[in-house]
Amino acid sequence: MSRQARSRRRRFHILRPLDRYVFGEFFRIFAITAFGFPLLVVIIDLVDNLDKYLSRKLPAGDIALSYLYALPDTIFLILPAAVLFAAIFSVGNFTRHSEITAAKASGISFYRMIAPIFVGAMFASILGLVVGELSPITSRRSSELRGERATRGDNRDYFVHAGDNGVVYKVGYLDANRGLMDRVEIERRGTGPDYPTIVMTANSGRWTPTSADSQSGFWSLQNGAVHVLPDSTTDLVFQFDSLHARRLQESPLDLTETAREPTEMGYQELGRYITSLERAGGDANELRVERALKIAIPATCLIIVLFGAPLATSTQRGGAAFGIALSLGTTIVFLIMIQLTKAIGANGVVAPELAAWLPSMLFGLVGTILLIRVRT
Repeated sequence: MSRQARSRRRRFHILRPLDRYVFGEFFRIFAITAFGFPLLVVIIDLVDNLDKYLSRKLPAGDIALSYLYALPDTIFLILPAAVLFAAIFSVGNFTRHSEITAAKASGISFYRMIAPIFVGAMFASILGLVVGELSPITSRRSSELRGERATRGDNRDYFVHAGDNGVVYKVGYLDANRGLMDRVEIERRGTGPDYPTIVMTANSGRWTPTSADSQSGFWSLQNGAVHVLPDSTTDLVFQFDSLHARRLQESPLDLTETAREPTEMGYQELGRYITSLERAGGDANELRVERALKIAIPATCLIIVLFGAPLATSTQRGGAAFGIALSLGTTIVFLIMIQLTKAIGANGVVAPELAAWLPSMLFGLVGTILLIRVRT
């Protein structure tokens, strides 16, 4: 037999009909849950807030589009629950219909039978990472369409603002009406010698408009220095009396916007904001928990299968009602644990990164014990 024929035979053996069947049952329930629950959340939220949106005289098209942009954030949070529902219902169905028993009689272990479910959970984890980076962009757009990105007023004291293109502003005082700011530090995070980190400090700055509405322009900085940091040991410093920073195009009005929520910042952007906030002496523990959750929640999609698949083998007598109750109960417990770990991480009881991973670690431990105890 030729090498190509043996290779084709081996691939056929790995992707046998049982694998496609198990994966298909899992993925069907996963897709219904991952996209059905967010639509239910949209309907509930719309009923609760429709009067508020109409009082703002928002066009119906903007309201509908805002909910479309809000979907990625909801999907990101619901993915572990969707994997749990899919694992419990698919394995529960296999158990009730004696398909697991038949597979074991054919020499296929429980672990081998549910292997396609782990492949589906891995797909959900990758999807979570992608949606987690997409949702900050869509969440900001959703807030804008709903008129929720309010301003703080004309003046601000001692604040940190995350701008576009990785630029972070730390400002002692801002007078938005006059376009002036004092005690300025502006950082653009780099990646290495080819794209170094640049930190500009200045005693003051003035907004130089280039359009009639004053919203397009750049900042002119006075009496400061530019620090070029190609690596962690090198600091090239250039002093200046006046500097036209034409790439700094956040207007005074932009700087008065309410600070972005963690859900409106991607992983790297949130990391830059945390670094600048800590340098300014601020408490960034809550933000560090949120950043860690952007990885922990997608990873939970894999961990939750360890918990849900073996537990679903006990749903034979309870039927679908037991599966629904088990899935909802586990989801509620998981969400409560997320909120609790956010609180203990934000208050410094444990390290923020550890706090974000505690629910996943606990479910992984319990799931591993349950998986080991399943009759294979």
